[in-house]
Amino acid sequence: MSVEIVTKEDLEAFRKELLLDFTAILEKYVKSEDSATIEGYKTAHVRKILGCSFNKLVALRVSRKIRAKKIGGTIYYNKEDVKRLLEEGY
Repeated sequence: MSVEIVTKEDLEAFRKELLLDFTAILEKYVKSEDSATIEGYKTAHVRKILGCSFNKLVALRVSRKIRAKKIGGTIYYNKEDVKRLLEEGY
């Protein structure tokens, strides 16, 4: 049975390797988040464009006349749907 002794230098080298691995993973994650840009307008912007109330916007969303995504507590509305509703006069 052989015994290996772990020194402080070994632990320091392991820590550095681990930090490099974590950094690489985080950079990959952040780059993928940046590439997935949000294609949509926020609620206040849509209300200004359409000239409607908050409740009317909710009704449009519920009736599926406008698509929306909720990302981190913020609702983003589909740009093409906003344009179509503006042209149609919803």
